Parts: sequence; structure tokens; C-alpha cells
Amino acid sequence: MELGFVGLGKMGMNMVARLREGRHDVVAYDLSPDLIKQAESLGATGATSLDVLISKLKPPRAIWIMVPSGGPTESTVNSVASLLQSGDILIDGGNTHFHDDVRRAAVLKNRGLHYVDVGTSGGVWGLKLGYCLMVGGEEGVVKTLAPIFTTLAPENGWAYMGSHGAGHYVKMVHNGIEYSMMQGYAEGFELMSKSDYNLELGRIAELWMHGSVVRSWLLELTAAALKEDPKLEGLKGYVQDSGEGRWTILEALDKAVPVPTLTAALFTRFRSRQEESFAEKMLAAMRKAFGGHAVMKRK
Repeated sequence: MELGFVGLGKMGMNMVARLREGRHDVVAYDLSPDLIKQAESLGATGATSLDVLISKLKPPRAIWIMVPSGGPTESTVNSVASLLQSGDILIDGGNTHFHDDVRRAAVLKNRGLHYVDVGTSGGVWGLKLGYCLMVGGEEGVVKTLAPIFTTLAPENGWAYMGSHGAGHYVKMVHNGIEYSMMQGYAEGFELMSKSDYNLELGRIAELWMHGSVVRSWLLELTAAALKEDPKLEGLKGYVQDSGEGRWTILEALDKAVPVPTLTAALFTRFRSRQEESFAEKMLAAMRKAFGGHAVMKRK
């Protein structure tokens, strides 16, 4: 199948490589000429601009956009859409808020364009293992793209979720669950690191991969990280969030669904970015005020 591909970062380039391995014809574009050359070395046809990319594809065209979420995705969708013709398909495979999908789909429909949202999970391992794809949009249009999804995903690794926004909605909740799982592992391993038994954490993580009810791919990655750096001395405990956890909590508030574990995991990430917490200094000040408890002064 023929596909235009915009965005050749870590995820995008690996996806192009997997598509070429599946013998799909890919026309690739990125702001970086070096990345375009790299895509060409994989067998893709390079395009020096969006106009050139569109001109190299036969209608009806399908264009996959894989750029950073937010402003970059919005501007790229608008730029690509302005060059397309009625019947063409625009695919957003990034981390987009599902409300934006619904809005975009309605606008593009008025121009005769189809919009498909694809929640994509797999990270840098996707090239080797495949990507889990959660797909939203018009079911008939999604079916026409099935060869692309089948190549990118492992066996049984993609599915149609529902109308516009459903793919990114499911991916949003997926990432919220991911936050909670990561936090659970992190707290458990910290407790073991403080035990009196001098435990080998990497060995334990590996052990739990064999028959334990807490085994998972995240645990497998944990075992590899601990094998490389048993005390994680090369890392700083500064943890970013990419937005989906926040969106999941907002959706839970809107639907009055309790998500205490996810909320705690997200707030722990916020705390990790503070060199010193004002709230914790306030706690120390209050304990001193009401009970005369000792406090530690800054040096």
C-alpha cells in the first residue's frame, strides 16, 4: 500500500522502517534533511516539502502524521489538509486529546477529507516488537488502511475502537494505567532497597518475570535497567509527564469516576521536579509553631 509519512523522529523513523520491511511504498517528509536521507536509505521516497510529498502520491492519498503533540500536530494537520483533495485520508498517530480529534474530523469532513486517529503504543521497541494500535474514525475508512495497521502491529495488535477520537481516548486511559503500574513498581522496589537484607533488585525483577502475578513488559524493562545500574546512581529522580495522565484525570472528574491510584502517581511526578517543596517547609513550620518541634535550617 502507498502511504505518505510526516515526522521522522524516533517513533516515526522506526515506523517507516517497519512499513518498508512490509513492502509498503512510503513517501517521507521531515523538517530535517538528514532524517529524510535516512528514510531514503530505508527504501522510502524522500520529499523536500509537504507539496512535494503530496505530488508523489496517487489519489486517494493517505498521510500519516507523527509529530510532537499539541501545536506541532495541529499546525501540521492544517498544512497537510490544505493540500489534500476530497477523498484523501489524514491519519494522526501521535498523542492527541480526543476532543481535538472530534473537532478536526468535523472540519475536515466539510472539505470531503477523512480523519483517522491512532493511539500508538510501543515506544522505541516498536520496530522490533510491533506497535499496539488503537484506531478511531469511520469504520469503512479504517478498513481500507488495514494493511498498514497489520504491518505496524504484532499479531492481534491493532483494533478498531469506534468513531472519531475513540482511538486516542483508549490510548489516554492506557497511559493513565501505565502511570499507576510504574508507580507501584517504583514504590515496591524502593522499599526493598531500604530493607536489611541487601537484596539484589535486578535479580528479583528477573525472578518475578517467571510465573509471578506481577510480571509484565514494564517489569522486564525494570530488570534490564537494574542490571545495567543496580542502584540507579546514574539517574536523577526527575520524572516528566506527557499529558495523557492529566487528561485521564480530567475525564474521570467529568464522569465522576474515582481514580486515586492514577492521581497519586501523577502528583508524585510533579513532586519529583521540585528541588524543595514549599508545602513540606510549611509542614515543618506548623509543627514547630504548635508543638515546638525541632526544624532543620537551610545551610
